[in-house]
Amino acid sequence: MVVPELRPWRAAGPHVVRIAAAVRPRLARAAATVRPRLARLRGAGEPQVVRPKTWGYTAGAATAGLALAAGVVTAAGPWDSSGQRTAERHRAVALHRPGGADHGSAAGAPGRPRPAPSAGPVLTGLGGVSTVRSGPDGKALADALTPLLADPALGPRPAAAVVDVTTGRRLFGKNPDAASTPASTTKIATAVAALSAMGPDHRLTTRAALEPDTKEVVLVGGGDPTLTAREKAHGQASLRDLAQNTAAALADRGIREVTLSYDTTLYTGTDRHPIGKNDNLARVTPLMADEGRPDDSTSGPIERVPDPAADAARTFGDLLKSYGVKTTAPGPSKATTRAEPLAKVSSPPLSALVERMLTHSDNDLAEALARQTAIATGHPADFAGADKAISARLRALGLPVKGAAFKDGSGLDRADRLTPGLLTALLAKAADPSHPELRPALTGLPVAGFTGTLTSRYRDGASGVVRAKTGTLSGVNALAGTLVDEEGRLLAFAFMTTGTEGIEPAVTQKALDRVASALADCGCG
Repeated sequence: MVVPELRPWRAAGPHVVRIAAAVRPRLARAAATVRPRLARLRGAGEPQVVRPKTWGYTAGAATAGLALAAGVVTAAGPWDSSGQRTAERHRAVALHRPGGADHGSAAGAPGRPRPAPSAGPVLTGLGGVSTVRSGPDGKALADALTPLLADPALGPRPAAAVVDVTTGRRLFGKNPDAASTPASTTKIATAVAALSAMGPDHRLTTRAALEPDTKEVVLVGGGDPTLTAREKAHGQASLRDLAQNTAAALADRGIREVTLSYDTTLYTGTDRHPIGKNDNLARVTPLMADEGRPDDSTSGPIERVPDPAADAARTFGDLLKSYGVKTTAPGPSKATTRAEPLAKVSSPPLSALVERMLTHSDNDLAEALARQTAIATGHPADFAGADKAISARLRALGLPVKGAAFKDGSGLDRADRLTPGLLTALLAKAADPSHPELRPALTGLPVAGFTGTLTSRYRDGASGVVRAKTGTLSGVNALAGTLVDEEGRLLAFAFMTTGTEGIEPAVTQKALDRVASALADCGCG
């Protein structure tokens, strides 16, 4: 007899084995670290609460428990449909904490979204964070990493930085302050700036309004590229719901025929990215449905519709007709201050949007969050304004922005500039307990061998241990993220390469992965 509930566990088998293999040595070392302390306590006459023999069983049980947890996460999948990490949402439920993808309302503040619960520390040392030893020895770390960074696959002048997240101390650097093209690791800066400017609970709202004397309905773009026209919204803002609620509001007013317009004035400047037409993103406009994708795809390069705003408005008009409201063909306009609100729909919270952007390297979402950062900080909502806004927010956080340039929010522009030092500082700041609002910049990082752009990487390396954002352009490769090393310390790292034209990208990526794996495996205490 086959028990249906067990099928996901069988499918999760390979992942469980990899996680257990990666974690077991770390638990053994942690047990070895604690054992002498127990002996000293016993010798001093302290009550013996835990017998030394039980540590072997404890380490084994902990390994089995982590393997079991890995199976649960794998079986459930790392994401739910709205972009929230399923495992973290289920953890919040288990702890009877509100929040997650839907959040709910905070007590005494109707309509205000409740903040998502922060995930607990991962693989903290037994006995608490205070038992974790200081960072690795710099010379030993350099001995381990320098030969790997000399790989010709990493180009003529690779740059790197490694930071102990607990102390903020730089442990290793190779050209750490050299600014170069970061590719999609730019999204880490975009994430931190957006979270700092707006907070993790902020939502992007698309609305419909009625100009009272003209029976003109204006669809007003709020900058939400995750707005969907599909039948199943999966937690995203639904254009269908907006049309249905708009039709109901018009019916209440006895209106069955309207002039349809759409408003994209939230953004200024050109809607064409500096690199021109590219299948990696749509035109940058505050009104679009399904990121201007003409098919059912949700990620990856594909030719987008020529005018996403007009296309979304046409779809909205068709939906209104299906609910009994006759409309004209839509045209561009601007909602006046006299316009009456009819209906609105809102995106998932910014925390979920940031996670989705980082895990899937979503360029449309990155450009939207850069523009939203500009709006939130009083800068023009164009590419130049977003550049100034991101720089200003990072500078206000005390981060080293000298030499940095943010010509876009996604990293597609080769004129962007970041340093390994800034990337590691961004990651360390996101881990700072005094800045919990920045935590999604870490929880959204792809997990090696499991999620997002790292799904197919690290199959024979630090699978499940490295969490990092990738960056790839022609001749450019970067990797920045966090990992837990052999001694149980949380490290932030950034590796950047340029001048690799003519080298197969997969070869350069594997060379970067070897450096990260060596860092994870380095017993450099």
